[in-house]
Amino acid sequence: MKYVPRAALFLGIPALLFLVPWWLLVYTTSSGAVFWGGTGVFLVGYACLPVGMVLGHGRAQSDAAVVVGNTLLGAVWVLFSWSVIGAVVRAGLIVGGVEDPVRSRIVAVGVLAVWAGLVGWGMVEARRVPRVRTVDVTIPGLGRGLDGLRMVVVTDTHFAALNRLRWSERVVEVVNEQRPDIACHAGDLADGPVVRRRPQVEPLGKVDAELGRFYITGNHEYYGDAPGWIEVMTSLGWEPLHNRHRIIERGGDRLVVAGIDDPTGIALDGHGPDLPAALSGADPALPVILLAHQPKQIADAVKFGVALQISGHTHGGQIWPFHYLVRLDQPVVAGLSRHGDHTQLYTSRGTGFWGPPLRIFAPSEITVLVLRTPNR
Repeated sequence: MKYVPRAALFLGIPALLFLVPWWLLVYTTSSGAVFWGGTGVFLVGYACLPVGMVLGHGRAQSDAAVVVGNTLLGAVWVLFSWSVIGAVVRAGLIVGGVEDPVRSRIVAVGVLAVWAGLVGWGMVEARRVPRVRTVDVTIPGLGRGLDGLRMVVVTDTHFAALNRLRWSERVVEVVNEQRPDIACHAGDLADGPVVRRRPQVEPLGKVDAELGRFYITGNHEYYGDAPGWIEVMTSLGWEPLHNRHRIIERGGDRLVVAGIDDPTGIALDGHGPDLPAALSGADPALPVILLAHQPKQIADAVKFGVALQISGHTHGGQIWPFHYLVRLDQPVVAGLSRHGDHTQLYTSRGTGFWGPPLRIFAPSEITVLVLRTPNR
């Protein structure tokens, strides 16, 4: 019985996602053979979605099922969202006196056209090499020797069932073109077993950053093999900041780069965020740059006077209008924001994508954070 609520959600949410488009596109527009044919298509889709998720993300770990299930999930989410908008338009046409079947068919054609265009565009956006986003961040207390220091951030690469080895190589090329002093990976490296995903991750070993390459775990590492991914990144020359810090020095000035685990890590012995441990032994007079996967970890960063927290996790919503749901869980969806009196937060939209191979109105990014001294 304890699994009944979970099963109800697992089946109920897809039912809603398919029911609204079915009503708008099939029920209101057709009859006879067309009606039953359209209904059959929606029923097949509804059956395939949970099956794909179970076979892909369950014990079977089928990559083919992952691709089918995730793609179907993204496609039906877009169709559901625009069907809701279509229903509002349909109501407006009723008020305007437009009669059926013209009214329903206009809306159906419009929704299908927008859906097809957005899904096609979203797939291209998800698979492209991310655009570079450069942001100047003024850090109080930053010495002049560190002015202009370039931190290049990638996050949420989510190497998974779709083989993106060439994409990974191109991302590394773009990162190196930015001449990073420090390179950071802010978590959610990959989904799935290390033995399957490692080839896609290995190009990261070619990132060139003179002052250090730092990595933290995201929540998805803890859904799989976090210790294994920490070992892989170590072998590639990246330093995992597992509740630790390092002192960066240039031109006679210093700052602290620290990292903490994702909150999901508390389920694994010896893991979970511990900011006091991460800052233990650090000079409190030095500015602190903190890698923390989730933006909501900013609450602790503010308490400890962190100058800048760098996060990912949100993907900027990834598929519009999902960012409204993300905002219910996180204080920020994307960009640079200020918290408390002294702490800033930069939230990346992510470099890759999770699940559905779509990005709609939430472009991926490789971020260059240029640290600046006040009144330089």
